[in-house]
Amino acid sequence: MSWMHFVIQIIVFSILIFFVSGRLIGSNVILLRRILSVIMSISLTTFVFWYTYLRDTDYLNGDVVESVMNVATLLWVGSMLLISMLFYLLFELFDPIELDENGERVTGKKSLFKRIINQWRRQKRLRHVLQVAVSNGITRTMKYSRNRDNDRELAIALRDTLEQCGGIFIKFGQVLSTRKELFSPIFIEELEKLQRNVRPLTNEQVNEVLKKNLQQPVDEIFSYFSEKPLAAASIGQVHKAVLRGTNEQVAVKVLRPDVKEIMRDDLSILVEFANWVSNKSVWAENLGFRDLAIGFASGLIEEIDFNIEARNTMQVTNVLRGTNSKVKIPRVYTKYSNANILVTEFINGSSVTIADDIFEQFNIDRHAFAQTLLSSFLEQALVSGIFHADPHPGNVYIDSRTGAMTLLDFGAVGRLATKQQEGLKLFIIGISLNDASVVYEGITKLVDNAAEVESDEIEQAISQALLKISYVERVQTDELVYSIFSIVREFGLHFYPSVSMALRAIVTLDGTLSIIYPQFDIFQEARQFSSSYVKSSMKRPLKDPGAVMERLEEQLALILPTLSKMPRRMNQLLKKVESGKIILHHDIFSDTQNTVFITQLFSRFILLFVGITFGVISVALLAISQIMDNVYAIYLNTVAYLGLFLCAILLVRLSIQAIRDMKRK
Repeated sequence: MSWMHFVIQIIVFSILIFFVSGRLIGSNVILLRRILSVIMSISLTTFVFWYTYLRDTDYLNGDVVESVMNVATLLWVGSMLLISMLFYLLFELFDPIELDENGERVTGKKSLFKRIINQWRRQKRLRHVLQVAVSNGITRTMKYSRNRDNDRELAIALRDTLEQCGGIFIKFGQVLSTRKELFSPIFIEELEKLQRNVRPLTNEQVNEVLKKNLQQPVDEIFSYFSEKPLAAASIGQVHKAVLRGTNEQVAVKVLRPDVKEIMRDDLSILVEFANWVSNKSVWAENLGFRDLAIGFASGLIEEIDFNIEARNTMQVTNVLRGTNSKVKIPRVYTKYSNANILVTEFINGSSVTIADDIFEQFNIDRHAFAQTLLSSFLEQALVSGIFHADPHPGNVYIDSRTGAMTLLDFGAVGRLATKQQEGLKLFIIGISLNDASVVYEGITKLVDNAAEVESDEIEQAISQALLKISYVERVQTDELVYSIFSIVREFGLHFYPSVSMALRAIVTLDGTLSIIYPQFDIFQEARQFSSSYVKSSMKRPLKDPGAVMERLEEQLALILPTLSKMPRRMNQLLKKVESGKIILHHDIFSDTQNTVFITQLFSRFILLFVGITFGVISVALLAISQIMDNVYAIYLNTVAYLGLFLCAILLVRLSIQAIRDMKRK
């Protein structure tokens, strides 16, 4: 056999192994990984085949007995197939990229080179963040964070770390400074010192964004466009403009062109940092520091899509349209808006923080103005379930021409399900009544694991918290909500994310209401709102007795068939109980957590079975090689040792997972 014939044979076998191994491995096989597996397998097996057999024979000169050549070829091809699959399995084991429900990679179709570069940059940035954290003493101070005297030291270390990491980390710290329901006043004081000096976009950058995102030239849409921004933030900046067609004044919000790239790089690093902090500190773990980072990342991703903000604005507008609320929402010009540009109605006015002259000009009753703002928020949160999640003073304007209240910036909007709306109502009413049992009943509807604690114990803790605010002129909302959050964490309960957002919004709203009218009591006013809303809901249908009767007849017609069957069904149930024939059926796969657990358990069993199988086969091959006297023994030994190596890898990986499961709470 000539060298040319041998090379052709390798090529033919390579193509054969490529297709056969792909079929054996299954669907969703990554092409590059499959090619690498075949190339590495052929290179390794061909070298071993040549070294153990061909170099001492005249195989390439065609002088070898045909039957011997067939046996050698069979062993060679078989080992090619086995080892190519082993290499693919190794690639799969060491690939950290997750798959979706269809088995597809969720990271997109980036090239291997780009993934390596991105991973290197990401690891470099993560190392820098962790070095900054350690140098500022976070790991040292977290060990003593439960002592009140050391809160200040930990707060300073956290603030310095976020400040030195810059970018998204500073914005994260600024958001944490508004979470008065989670952090003690010492932390809030330190985090409020975080400042981020944002440089406005240049005129060239603004024009480039407008040119790429508007369907027409800027001059054809706007007769006037102010080059100087009204406000500049980390996500975008706002410019005043005038529409050419209607001569209406509008506010144009422009997304920063580099913000998506920055967030892509830093948000995952922030979550990794939060996870590292949580692993180092019981305090951070109980606080839900990692969940805070994940929630911040999710919210920020929504904020950089102005289509979402436009939709939020229109939803809240529709919510308030059917009420008696006197709050104005700026109109969205959807024709000119998209993911990177948001065009809304321009509001002439000032924030309530600096609007004293407007209050005096229109002789506005500050208490009534605050009631209007609170009623609007409660209409959104407790009736419709869609609410403005960031009602800080800068987002509450008063129109300088009419004195009307206007809400701005709907980038952050919360949504409450019906059960959560009812729970929040009970929570607020219970606080205003100073009734721990009502507050507890509300909390059970606001957390996702209420059945895990004794009601008497948590009611006692809530009662102690309410006693601290009893017999005072005005409830300190941030202090109260902080106490309730502490109790919830202490008993191992977890508020739904949307509920945490609503409570944070209440704390923020209370600060805004205090600026408008310092003596405003948000809980007493909310109780009055709930009472008046229930009364109006009961009175509203009585205006048309005919409609009420028709509605009652419809409901009665729906429930009568069920009521007529109840006595017979109860009798059947009692007979089955007496005879002991009651059978309970429970589908373990109806629960998502059970499904995930069974899937993981089954996957690990498969890995264990595969590992043991490779081990048994490898031991068998070693045993066979001991009774062989020819060169094939070396070849079998090589394949057997590779199988044992893979078996060891699989078993070690399963052992590590088992140990981690034992440590996990």
